[in-house]
Parts: sequence; structure tokens; C-alpha cells
Amino acid sequence: MPIAQRLPRGSGVVLHPTSLPGPHGAGDFGAGAYHFVDWLAAGAQTLWQMLPLGGVGLGHSPYMSSSAFAGNVLLIDLHALHRQGWLTAEDVAAPAGFSDRHVDYERVIPWRMERLAAAARRFADTATPAEQAAFESFRAEQAAWLPDYALFMSLAEAHPGQDWMDWPAPLAWREGPALRAARAELAQRIGFWEFTQWCFRTQWDALHAYARARGVRIVGDMPIFIALQSADVWCHPELFELDAQGRPTVVAGVPPDFFSADGQRWGNPLYRWSAHAEQNFGWWTERLRRTLELVDIVRIDHFRGFAGYWEIPAEEPTALKGCWKPGPGAALFQAAAAALGELSVIAEDLGVITPDVEALRLELGFPGMRVLQFAWGDPADGGEPRFLPHRHAHDTVVYTGTHDNDTTRGWWASAREDLRHHLREYLATDGMAIHWDLIRAAMASVADLALFPLQDALGLDGTHRMNRPGTPQGNWAWRFDWSLVAPDTAARLRRMAQLYGRLPA
Repeated sequence: MPIAQRLPRGSGVVLHPTSLPGPHGAGDFGAGAYHFVDWLAAGAQTLWQMLPLGGVGLGHSPYMSSSAFAGNVLLIDLHALHRQGWLTAEDVAAPAGFSDRHVDYERVIPWRMERLAAAARRFADTATPAEQAAFESFRAEQAAWLPDYALFMSLAEAHPGQDWMDWPAPLAWREGPALRAARAELAQRIGFWEFTQWCFRTQWDALHAYARARGVRIVGDMPIFIALQSADVWCHPELFELDAQGRPTVVAGVPPDFFSADGQRWGNPLYRWSAHAEQNFGWWTERLRRTLELVDIVRIDHFRGFAGYWEIPAEEPTALKGCWKPGPGAALFQAAAAALGELSVIAEDLGVITPDVEALRLELGFPGMRVLQFAWGDPADGGEPRFLPHRHAHDTVVYTGTHDNDTTRGWWASAREDLRHHLREYLATDGMAIHWDLIRAAMASVADLALFPLQDALGLDGTHRMNRPGTPQGNWAWRFDWSLVAPDTAARLRRMAQLYGRLPA
């Protein structure tokens, strides 16, 4: 039985907050985010899709967070902390040398973290009773995960370069006396991590409310897997396929596909699904509850892993020698819906999709994804007829491309001539403005939702790509500034939304 409502027809833009303009080396929840919401509303766009809002991990990826529940503290607006009196004007002065077009994580992270630490100290020294009460209320509301997360982050800092299973055994295996001693010894740093999560949530809730008031819904993104070096695996090792030393016996990835001839070895620990089932999927239910508190719709990454997932022996250096294993199926989402009600979920059903994956999606009533860049060309090169616009169904979300694709202009520039010929005939275009051709095809589709990366609305080439799957470095850093946005772009999007029935209700 379906456990999701049909999503109202609409369209929007894919842009992670780190890509926004701003003075502090990376986009955040500051003025640039509010201006972007205003721009979306001016263009009659009702959706803003983001990458996961958790902390960044290996390679600065938002898909390798240290917690399934915590937010990325690098997104905190420092100017807001200044207005609250916790940072000085000197603290928030724009530093020299930060780029407007990419995030230099090696410089931005320490610079921002120093200022967050200063804000935490001043809050501890100067907080008003009302501010302290608000902070304590947040701590109480998030008690199911926040204390363990803050302790984990503090212990990770105290044991630099070590995974949690390499910490002293009493800490690694969470023995009561050792944890109590650590909480006392690291109390100040634990307070820092709790304070920054409060700042994240307070600022995010304000931005989210602003977007909703202007008719813009937030589409979040939930990675299916969790990083090994995370509070979740440390706290719940019984829920993951680990050996007696806490190391994965098998890891996650995908078999060879369009993106990689060797497949992709992501390296995340895999779930021990039998243990989740014994607990009626309680951890997953809380994860979905937390995510749907933050966003209006959640895109679940690698949905096919719930039907069947690619299991790779941990000692294998590539994904080639993996094998398919059955996932938990509908039981997980039925348990969550029993606790939370109908779920506003998009199923990322890309990659090797077998009939069981499609059957699971249809059973649950979740819309799937259709990516126009995959619609044309030989199947051996990634082309799939199900992505052609005339094959779409209402219960799908059509994208020109995703964060894993090249920009549409970059894709077109490298496409074979037979693919170009097919697309020119199909769309009756000369391809001179191919990004607008694909946006128009997405908007005209019967798919309930149409989404496109901001790079496509701006007509940017492949140098503006966000991610190259299978490459460990140089990703997730793209930024834009408003000089790249033509004055008529919002009006053009508004006209398309009007023509194709995607105006706000």
C-alpha cells in the first residue's frame, strides 16, 4: 500500500548552500541564501534542492558525514553570530584571498572553526537567561543523539588521525566509567559542538520558514549509507556489518556502470539489516523523522539499495568483486510511516535498476527520477529510453542533470555526433542553447516535479561541475556569484512555469 502523497506539480533549482555567494569563503545560511530564495520566488520556482546538510567528510563530501543527525556547522552564518554579540566586527571581516568561485576547504574550514570557537566562548560567558534557556531547550529536544555526537566529535579531536575503533578500548567500546571521565575532561569542547548544532538549527529553521513563506519548499538529500568514522557507527556497532575489532567485513559501492568501468567502492560499512528489523527499524525511523523536520521533501540517495545492494569484501580495492544482496524492502518504510505518517520522499532510482527496485518504489508510492542527459544515445554509453520525455509518468521527478553529471553545456560539448543528431531531431533544436532546450523539455514533461542545477539555468560549461563520481579530490567546491546570472533568467523561468502549469498554487 502506498505510504506517500502525490507531490504537487512544480519546478525548481538544485544548488547546495556552500555554492552560494558570501564573504567567508563558502556559501552559508546568511544573506546570500535569503537572496537566492527571493530569486527563486521571482522565477516562480517552488523547489530548492540541496545536497545533504550534514557535515562534510572524506574529500569534503557531504555524503560522508560524521553523523546522520547533526548539521554542517560550516553553514552557520557568522554575521548572525556577530549580531547576537558572540563575534566582533573584526571576527567577521571578509578575509583576503578567498575565492568567489570555489571553496578552498583547506583554508575555509580552520578559519570558520576558529570563529565558531570564539562565538561559543563568548556565549558561555555572556548568554542572557533567555538565550541560555533556548539552548537548554534545544539540548533537551535533541537528547536522543546530541550528547553522543558532541562526545564523539570531541574524542575524535582528542585522537587525531585515528578511527574510533583505534581509540583506547574503554572509549572505543563505550564503557560507562571511561565515557563519564571523558565527558568531564572534554566538557568545554562538548559544549562547543552542542552550541554549534544549536546555531545550525536555529539559523536553518529561520531560513526554512522564510522559504516556505515565499512558496519555496526545500528538497533535502539523505545518503543511504553512513561513514565508518561517525557517531552513529560508534554508538550502534551492532547495526553494521563489523568484525569484533569494529572494522567492516564488507563495504558499500556499486558495480561497473556509466560513471566507472570498475564500479565505485564507496567504503561505507553496510547495515546489518537483521538487527535493524529486530528493532523495528527504530534508528531509520528517527533518521527520517529528523530529516523531515528539516526539509519538506527528502530525496533518498541510492534507493535501489533498499531492494538490493552491492556488497564488496572489505579487502577488495575496487567494486569489481562485489555481489548483490537483498535489502530490507518495504518493511523499513512501512515501520517509519507507522510512526511518522505519510512520507514525502523522492526515490533516487538511478544506476542498475532491476524489476524489484521498480516494484518497491511503486508499492511505496515514491516518485522516481528521470535524468534527461541519460535519455539519448546508445545504452552502452548511458542512454536509457525510460528517461526520454515521452516515456515519463506523473510519479517521477525529471532532472536535466544531477550534481553527479556534467553541466548540460559540458555534456553537450563532449557528446558524440549521433547523440547530438538524435536530440536535435527529438527537440527540434539546433542545440545553440541546449541548456534551455533541456530545461524546457523538463518543464513540459508530465513528471510532477522538474529540477535542474543552477549551472544549467545559467548556461555554464563543464568547468562549473559540482562532482565527478569516482574521483576522490577536487569536488564539492563550485560556487557562483550574481555576475553569472543574466537579468532575464528569473523571468524566463517564470514564463516556462506559467506555460507548463508549474506556477505556485
